[in-house]
Amino acid sequence: MTNENKVIAVKEDDVLPAETTERIRDRRVYVPRVDIYESKEGLTLVMDVPGADEKSVEITLEKNVLTISAYPTGVKLEKQSLVYAEYGEGDFQRSFALSSEIDRSKIEAKVKNGVLTLHLPKVEEVKPQKINIKVG
Repeated sequence: MTNENKVIAVKEDDVLPAETTERIRDRRVYVPRVDIYESKEGLTLVMDVPGADEKSVEITLEKNVLTISAYPTGVKLEKQSLVYAEYGEGDFQRSFALSSEIDRSKIEAKVKNGVLTLHLPKVEEVKPQKINIKVG
């Protein structure tokens, strides 16, 4: 048996438009790219959120919509002023509609070095299972 991961493309319909919410922060909002992997146990989402850590990431689940927001703080060097920047500072936000196949009570998230990893386990009923054959 091979340990094969399948990459799933996210449809445009699965992402909620930014216009559906009112922003109170005066910063740019970036829509980060996400890699989604599927196994028998569930889905794993991997998202780049540079500059964010576990204190600046907020994940909410409401009415089957998983919303990920990150509010990184920019790097400020003492006694120096910025004269040129190629990277614009801003927040990150992305939303996904979850199916009933995801066990919401067991979702786990971690952030390390600006990479957010979310594990979305499947409910037991939809996990593949082997059926034993009886003789006779």
